[in-house]
Amino acid sequence: MNIPDSPARQRHGAATLLKLFLPSILGILIFFVPIDIGGETTILLDHMVTGARNLLGHASGFYALTLIVAGAAYPVIRGYWNHSLTERIFTVLKVGGVAAALMALTGWGPAFLHEPDMLPFLFDKLVIPVGLIVPIGAIFLALLISYGLLELIGVLVQPVMRPIWRTPGRSAIDAVASFVGSYSIGLLITNRVYQAGQYSAREAAIIATGFSTVSATFMIIVARTLDLMSVWNLYFWLTLLITFIVTAITVRLPPLSRMDNSAADGEPEVVSGKRLTTAWHTGLEVAARAPGLHRSVALNFKEGVVMAISILPSIMSVGLIGLLAAKYTPLFEWLGWLFYPFVAVWGLGDAAALAQASASGLAEMFLPALLMADAEFAARFAAGVVSVSSVLFFSASIPCILSTSIPLSVGRMLLVWFIRVALSLLLAVPTGYLVQTLAG
Repeated sequence: MNIPDSPARQRHGAATLLKLFLPSILGILIFFVPIDIGGETTILLDHMVTGARNLLGHASGFYALTLIVAGAAYPVIRGYWNHSLTERIFTVLKVGGVAAALMALTGWGPAFLHEPDMLPFLFDKLVIPVGLIVPIGAIFLALLISYGLLELIGVLVQPVMRPIWRTPGRSAIDAVASFVGSYSIGLLITNRVYQAGQYSAREAAIIATGFSTVSATFMIIVARTLDLMSVWNLYFWLTLLITFIVTAITVRLPPLSRMDNSAADGEPEVVSGKRLTTAWHTGLEVAARAPGLHRSVALNFKEGVVMAISILPSIMSVGLIGLLAAKYTPLFEWLGWLFYPFVAVWGLGDAAALAQASASGLAEMFLPALLMADAEFAARFAAGVVSVSSVLFFSASIPCILSTSIPLSVGRMLLVWFIRVALSLLLAVPTGYLVQTLAG
């Protein structure tokens, strides 16, 4: 990461400084600063999504249905629907998502599917907001990820990445890109770097299962569902902290600790005493090379739309299957008892419900939030943390990882998922009590 002086560096002037700072500051304002509008205090992005939904009115349901139909057709149009068993299974699930969305919109189908906590809750409280927030959020993500802020931060945190998470400094960019962008962006970066030989198999697996979680825009949906927007900043930063603490522990345990750790092209070190200078100039170099705002916004919006149509059908079908399994079968109740000791140790009243809800996150990351929406504060907060910090779930992240070159089997991912959920619960419940006290 040592960047020699160059004529390009010498020419960095006021325009480059503005290009680095203005988009970054605006992005921070949009994603992290709560503002009171109309008596409701939340971040600007959340206000925008609320405004968009109010503007669409009843048409918001047809908008979501359009995205779901497009998402089911996309693998067929692109021709990759039959490339693997995973793709074929998820193509069928996406078609099922179209049927579920049609039933939600029209009221057709069995009565038990139209109970308030089934299709109506899934479609109105999750699918429509996600369908709005992902494309809108993608527009403003360009401000955070395209103009040097991530690279600047990445160089600064190099000294902590290797000793704590056993990954190179450049992986900090993957980690932050996942949180402010999406797991798909993080996995795309990770896979490219791994294929280039700059990550070992173990490093790539650590990043994919430890950092490539859902984005800040998805976290807003979780926070809204669990009525946590009043403590948004505490929820966001503490969830990030817990996720990274869990990752630091998980990398020292099997199966990750036993994976191959040889990389063809390691990461050069920053010259001693010049880290701040290198970070500063790295950010400026990226800002200087960055495309115009309109191009960044257009590219991010396109990726946001593709991401929305890719995940909405799966959320609709896998989410419904998960809700049905949670309500009408003992599957998650049985699985949840494995997590019960990690919750009960804190004396939580909703311990059994939280353990079972956390287990349901294996099917779809939103399910813990959906199932714990009416619980006590500490349980709601813990469910919100686990939804994010568990990282791995079958409706999106697991098939995404399987589609990369990273050598992670389903069995390995299931073991990592169990460890992550258990550790997350141990940390999230007392943190929920702390936040409740602070929010007082």
